[in-house]
Amino acid sequence: MRRALPILAVLAVLLAAIAIANPFFLEPAGFLAFVRRAAPLVILAAGQYFVIVSGEFDLSVGSLVTVEVVVAARLIDGNEGATWPVLALLIVIGLLVGLVNGVVTTILRVPSFITTLGMMLVLSGAVFLWTGGAPRGALSETFRVFGRETGWAVLVLAVMAVAAALIMRADFGRTLVATGDNERAAALSGVRVARARTLAFVLSGLAAAVAAILLGGFAGVSAQVGQGLEFQAITAVVLGGVVLGGGRGTVIAAMAGAFTLEALFTLLNLYGISGALEFTVQGVIIIAAVAAGALRLPFLTPQRVKGDAHAAS
Repeated sequence: MRRALPILAVLAVLLAAIAIANPFFLEPAGFLAFVRRAAPLVILAAGQYFVIVSGEFDLSVGSLVTVEVVVAARLIDGNEGATWPVLALLIVIGLLVGLVNGVVTTILRVPSFITTLGMMLVLSGAVFLWTGGAPRGALSETFRVFGRETGWAVLVLAVMAVAAALIMRADFGRTLVATGDNERAAALSGVRVARARTLAFVLSGLAAAVAAILLGGFAGVSAQVGQGLEFQAITAVVLGGVVLGGGRGTVIAAMAGAFTLEALFTLLNLYGISGALEFTVQGVIIIAAVAAGALRLPFLTPQRVKGDAHAAS
């Protein structure tokens, strides 16, 4: 929790600025509406955190979100009775995409950047081929309640946040951090690196499926519903102080980073600043995070070398 204090302080300042610009934000309904809007990104950031802290990337989550929403609308097509089977199918699709990403990255030794970039293109192409750029069908009211109703969205977010925190407190969480910090030392100490990273991708796919369910509820059906979300999730994670390359950062800070990014975008919109600036902000944050990590690297290197020697002995 202590590592998350800097980003929580920034979040508090942004929330105060929003409240000054829009007093309605101080009311429970206004604040909960903000949490509902941020929930999909926060969940995606938690999933992206598992991958990044293990030393990898997942660029496929935005396209996966789009696929999930489009598939749901096509299969449900307004039929309430199809809602729960389709919800289960969406979870399975998310898990399978994550599993493929993990297996290709760890077993076939394809860099995760290339693997997930390829998956992003495959999913985007599949959606366009299936829909012709114009998705058909409609989501049922039961499906949409998860994202449209504030109470449900906040509940789903709370469950996912608690689950993510518990995962990182367990042995698996420590294994992920150790893998990202020093893959060789982790392997020599008995960590099954490939399995740990594959499970990280599976968790990322699961997070994307849940985020898609929430987004479908209030954003509707569109072939662009998930566009750019992969970069927003990565930006949120690094904004929370998680080091690109793995081994540093907490999932609480990553989720706080997502809230902070959403608060920043909200503040920009309140002051009428162009939404195109959001991409500039994300780019600056990512570049600054990589630069900061590079500046810290000389100080971390001796410790890692020492860790390698100790593990090898």
